[in-house]
Amino acid sequence: MRSSFGTLPAFILFLFSLTASAENIQLWPDFAPGETSKKAGTALPMRPEDSPPITRVENITTPSLDLYPAPGEKGNGVGILILPGGGFAKIVPDMEGSEAAKWLNGLGISAYVLNYRTTSGADASAEVAVKAEPWKRPLQDSQRAIRHLRHHAAKYGLDPAKIGLMGFSAGGQVAAIHLTTETSAYEAVDAVDQVSARPDFSILIYPWRVSDDTTGALIPQIVPSDRMPPGFLVHTDDDKSSSLGAALIYLGMKKHGVSGELHVYQNGGHGYGTRDRPDSVIGTWTDRATDWLRLRGLAVK
Repeated sequence: MRSSFGTLPAFILFLFSLTASAENIQLWPDFAPGETSKKAGTALPMRPEDSPPITRVENITTPSLDLYPAPGEKGNGVGILILPGGGFAKIVPDMEGSEAAKWLNGLGISAYVLNYRTTSGADASAEVAVKAEPWKRPLQDSQRAIRHLRHHAAKYGLDPAKIGLMGFSAGGQVAAIHLTTETSAYEAVDAVDQVSARPDFSILIYPWRVSDDTTGALIPQIVPSDRMPPGFLVHTDDDKSSSLGAALIYLGMKKHGVSGELHVYQNGGHGYGTRDRPDSVIGTWTDRATDWLRLRGLAVK
């Protein structure tokens, strides 16, 4: 299923319909770990060069989930948590969130877009730590979100054994760390934290800075093992922001006998979400992912 948008006004109406239908819930019962403020986020001005427009949100210290349940007649019990990109200072909740949710809903899959904490807006007292490990607070939010979905699976109509994780760009870096760690990144706060944070499958789309440009190896926080769930990965040959990261994650999966599928497209750059790019077929990656999901029994036919 390829993304396609008509005129700009039509797209705005489309985007509004998605935003209006999404229920938003707070992820933590009070302050998120280590936070002393509650900021839901501030949308940056739209850039005139973005067509269709792209939303960018910064200053998040109170993470939340946007809920996109599959239509009742299509829902198959599968849920996917989506981590948008944005370089950690911000997130992109539409191009790398709600638009992917729309595609997944058409496959009977419920989607949940995570508005994780950003480096912008962080308390001054935590600024050094946040800059040193910009992935850590989003990782805490990602683990909490998977646990939330699994703990409340019956409420959301989900199979607790079919909850996946999708990450774009910086969200892909967080997702890759999440997929390869056995340790909780925070202390338990309630009953939600008593269930597993391990995703049952993953989809990584142009994961950002997951390898070290000097050593050529994966960053230390990403350690593939036989405990990783099956995964689907997408990258482009001309993406200069991520080096060999996606291929290295795939090779790590193969080394440990974990089922995976990697697609490297000739061109398309970085930051395309589910959209088309001029003179590229990168917009067809959702077709390949649809096939993968269906072969694994995770999407309706």
